[in-house]
Amino acid sequence: MAAIMAARGQRQVQDFDFFVVVDFEATCVKDARIFPQEIIEFPAVLVDGATGRIESAFRRYVRPKHHPVLTQFCRELTGIRQEDVDGGVELGEALWMHDSWLKAATAGAGSLAVVTWGDWDCRTMLESECRFKGIEKPSYFDRWINLRVPFQAALGGGGRVTLQEAVRAAGLDWEGRLHCGLDDARNTARLLVELMLRGVKMTITGSLASPPPIHQKQQLPQLLPSSCAGSSALAPSLPIQQKLQQQTQLLTIPCGGSSALVPPTIQQKQQQQQPHQPHMISPCGGSPGTCFCYCRVPTRGGVVSVPGPMQGKCFFGCGNWTPAMGPVCPYFVWTN
Repeated sequence: MAAIMAARGQRQVQDFDFFVVVDFEATCVKDARIFPQEIIEFPAVLVDGATGRIESAFRRYVRPKHHPVLTQFCRELTGIRQEDVDGGVELGEALWMHDSWLKAATAGAGSLAVVTWGDWDCRTMLESECRFKGIEKPSYFDRWINLRVPFQAALGGGGRVTLQEAVRAAGLDWEGRLHCGLDDARNTARLLVELMLRGVKMTITGSLASPPPIHQKQQLPQLLPSSCAGSSALAPSLPIQQKLQQQTQLLTIPCGGSSALVPPTIQQKQQQQQPHQPHMISPCGGSPGTCFCYCRVPTRGGVVSVPGPMQGKCFFGCGNWTPAMGPVCPYFVWTN
């Protein structure tokens, strides 16, 4: 690659020692939205930033939890078989295995940038599922290079250019099966190398905002029951100490200063055993009118009409708020 670039007179030193190209495949249905959407193929391709050589590849199939049986449409689109996901790992384990592979392939040294085609993989899909399932992901997934941006700067084309069209526009032949995650990642890596050969310098194009500090989360407003004659009632959160006193009572016993939890009453047990009904919440007192969650997704009668990570909306607040758990999405409250 260095010889070719020198001959072209366009050698461009990259800011990153390695690029890791990812292209997730996820559960899907035909002509509809699936909720929640889950990653089922976790592929990655490692590119040396100095030589442009593809150093290594990684792939793990991921077992979906909420929609374990793939639809026929999903199987035909991705080429992923039911036995592939049945024998797969959970997303948290796939992330751990990917991180171990990456550290071994890079010898744990050098700067690294994640590369995707579009923002969906890191901004929407991985981020949404990790938040929904409470999974911690490596920090390098919090910023990425959307290869669509440097491609358009170098070769033009509108925002609707597909990966396959971009590969061919760069003078390359498509290799492998379209919508196979690993093949898509490999073709994205080949396009990345071609753009570097043309003297394009790769820079970060997208990133995730840092989550708010814990003390800010504790001060979120709480919804009060309301007949909601056109509005929702909000009240400040109770102090943390007062919340704890309401939830847990301590009984001091003469055992070296230790404490024991007071057994819950029968009524408390019954309340704890009652299943939550997150989709039965009526933030507008059962009014048939349209309300919105804080991220402006419309809802009728407490059921959000546009849920799911595919829309890039408030995936974890909308349609998943319960009075007991509170808003999983830290910015979620109902508003008219």
